[in-house]
Order: sequence, then structure tokens, then C-alpha cells
Amino acid sequence: MDPHRQERVAESLREELEELINCELADPRVGSASITEALVSPDFRHAHIRLSLLGTPQEQAETLAGINHAKPFLKRELNDRLQLYRMPELHFEADLPAALAAKAPQILKRIRRGRPKAEKNPIS
Repeated sequence: MDPHRQERVAESLREELEELINCELADPRVGSASITEALVSPDFRHAHIRLSLLGTPQEQAETLAGINHAKPFLKRELNDRLQLYRMPELHFEADLPAALAAKAPQILKRIRRGRPKAEKNPIS
């Protein structure tokens, strides 16, 4: 078996899902979403799709609910476009917000040093 097949299938899933979600879903709950990562299990039965969602937390939750509601449509369209032997079960999850992802290295550095965040207005 080709060792890079899993990566190629994941990339194909990411590209096709990006197009389907942004261009062909008519659900009003689905706002702006981009796919940051697609991970396919070694047996090709499951695909974990990470989404970068914009908007308020409530809008993000609605977008995720709308995409989860459209799973049968997305899976059917992917099956027509990719023609895989076994179409993986899709699992959508929200990715870390960009602001939190940018702060992650600083937070990890602070944790390693064992220093809590300095308070701006200490009470004396």
C-alpha cells in the first residue's frame, strides 16, 4: 500500500469540503468557516475535520451545528467527487481561535517557568 495515500486522501477531503461548505451549502446557520486540517484514520473509516470559525461564540456554535446537520449531504457529494472505496465518517470540530493560537507559545513558556501572569492592578 502507498505510504502517502492517507495524506493525499486527507488533502483531497480538505479541498473538496472547503468548496462544498463555502459554495454549495445553503443553510443560513452556516457562516464563515475554513478548514484548517483534515486527519484521516489509518483504516480510512474516520476523518476528523478541524474548522476555523469566525464570529461570536454563538455564531460559531450555529455554524458548527449547521455543518453537522449537513453531514449526509457532504458525505454524498464527497463520494461522487472523490470516488473512494470507503468514504470516511466525518467528524467536525472547531479549531483554536486565532487569538488563542497566537498566545499559546507565550502561555506555554510562562507555564514552563512557573510564573503566573502579573496583575495589572494589584490590591495593596
